[in-house]
Amino acid sequence: MATRVIVGLIALLAIIHGLAGAMVPSGIIPLVVVLLGIIYGFLGVDAEDATDYLVVTIAVGATAGANVLGNIPAIGGHLDAIVDPIGMALQASVFSILVSRILNRLKG
Repeated sequence: MATRVIVGLIALLAIIHGLAGAMVPSGIIPLVVVLLGIIYGFLGVDAEDATDYLVVTIAVGATAGANVLGNIPAIGGHLDAIVDPIGMALQASVFSILVSRILNRLKG
C-alpha cells in the first residue's frame, strides 16, 4: 500500500512539475521526488533481484536526458518536463538499492 502511495505522489508531482512548474517554489518538487524515490527503493524493490527495475531506470533516464519527447510539436516540452522528475525518482531509488545490497552482503 505504501508503495502505491509513493508512486502516486511521484506521478502527481511530475505532472505538476511538467504543467505548472513555475507556480511552485524552485527546488521543492525535485527534492521531494528524490526523497520519495529513495524511500521507494527501500520499500518497493527487491535489492537482490532488481535487474528489470534497473533496466527501466536506465531507459527512462536516457529518455529524460535526451529530451526526445521535446520533438513532439505543441506538447513535447510538457511531456519531457513530466518525464524528468520520474527519471529523478527512479535514479534516486538506485541509491537505496545499492545500500540495501551492501547491507545484505555484510550480513552474509
